[in-house]
Amino acid sequence: MTAPSLSIARELGRVLIEKKLQLTTAESCTGGLIASSLCAAGDTPEFYGSGFVTYTDEAKITVLEVSYDTIATCTAVSEQTVKEMAAGAQRRSGAHVSLAVSGYAGPDGGEDGTPAGTVWFAWQLPDNKVHTRVKHFEGDSESVVKEAAAYAMGTLIMLLNEEQPPLREA
Repeated sequence: MTAPSLSIARELGRVLIEKKLQLTTAESCTGGLIASSLCAAGDTPEFYGSGFVTYTDEAKITVLEVSYDTIATCTAVSEQTVKEMAAGAQRRSGAHVSLAVSGYAGPDGGEDGTPAGTVWFAWQLPDNKVHTRVKHFEGDSESVVKEAAAYAMGTLIMLLNEEQPPLREA
């Protein structure tokens, strides 16, 4: 685990605890790095209860209830897929907030011509508002995975700091 991911995970944990929110994750190309970072952050049970690593299309469909039609028409690396991953993780876990990541870390890109380094992100917040972004990262697959994990957590911190008061009581 990289130091930047751990420091970002600690800050994310602090923000979630302050807002009395629970997070769940749905990871594909990051393969659990976000979950691992959160588990190393300290006070983890106060803000993180579960995560899902759904690397294959079949796992996304069966575990997170991503629509088969979404995968078939949009591919696993698409805005619609990460939206459905985030929603499925939130439904399955009961968490207030979810974060989903799917991309092509490399060395190959998608069969549809999407280049390696392309990663889609979705963050579903307590009000069920979903934010999505696509980013392209340079470098080998390991650096893409690390950068994507840090970006996913860092962006969630920014989104949560723009949000309203906590959803649950202390």
